[in-house]
Amino acid sequence: MKKEPNYFEDELVDNSSIIGPEEGEHLQLNGILVTFKVTSELSNNKMGIYEITLPPKTIGAKLHYHRFMDETFIVIKGTLTIEVGDKIQEAKPGTIAYVPRFTPHGFRNNTDQTVQLLLIFNPSEKREGFFKGLLETISEDPINPKKFLKLYNKYDSFPVDTSNMIPSKE
Repeated sequence: MKKEPNYFEDELVDNSSIIGPEEGEHLQLNGILVTFKVTSELSNNKMGIYEITLPPKTIGAKLHYHRFMDETFIVIKGTLTIEVGDKIQEAKPGTIAYVPRFTPHGFRNNTDQTVQLLLIFNPSEKREGFFKGLLETISEDPINPKKFLKLYNKYDSFPVDTSNMIPSKE
């Protein structure tokens, strides 16, 4: 017998996850450490949270934008340089930068200290695939710009200047 839906009562379930400080899948990208905290699979592609550790004098991403997702930066440690449009801001610990879709942005560590931050993508657009593809792409010498751009575009990232899109050490 088919169970009738109940339109008046919520059905409570516990699908929560608690991810500890050292937990999550780790990727090392030319010195940048990316840790997957809340993945697309875990959130049903609604959100992705990634912990990023930027060594001194390292570019995280050059100026780009997203069409289908918003990005939020939460600075945990160090001073992150965030470029949004034509503004550059030095973001100290506790700073939250919300960057909605179609907003050109980039980020880097201009200091001699390590920077740690959380990146939140909403929705996540399967961002883990981007980071894994980035590992493969930037591990090649030389980096193939066409392959880099193809990866960027597949995962909803669009460089503002395709002639200056590949991040590197400063």
